Amino acid sequence: MKHHVSWRFLLRHPAHFLAFGLGSGLSPFAPGTAGSLLAIPLYLLLAWAVPMPWLLGVVAVAFLAGIWFCDVAGKSLGVADHGGIVWDEIVAMWLILAFTPMTLWWYGAAFALFRLFDIWKPFPIGYFDRHTHGGFGVMLDDLLAAIYAMGIIHLSLLLI
Repeated sequence: MKHHVSWRFLLRHPAHFLAFGLGSGLSPFAPGTAGSLLAIPLYLLLAWAVPMPWLLGVVAVAFLAGIWFCDVAGKSLGVADHGGIVWDEIVAMWLILAFTPMTLWWYGAAFALFRLFDIWKPFPIGYFDRHTHGGFGVMLDDLLAAIYAMGIIHLSLLLI
């Protein structure tokens, strides 16, 4: 059974609130983009508060917890990968930003590359998006898109 997604739904369970990116997934236009944008200031707060080796641990825990958040929200909605579930975008952006030079230009490039690969879903991202289900499937395709984006960023850094 599908539920209407509203603030009421988000506040009914902490997993809903987190899976919907603190509400950014309620954006009527491009919720994945809204979640990806929210990830940037959240990452800057994390990077300020947590030293780098621990920051990667926080990202890993956020990924693992996201499997549960996204699974709970998807089951509650009756749609495993509802467009408003954006925790996967947030965590993927955190991973990319952890390996991206902290400048406006590079963060913009990281954002654009991640959105490109998340939407385009080149092989094997699209394959895993179609064949891996539940919370893990929701998180996995964005992790792969993050790896593609990080690869392009690092190749660019080598060429500069």
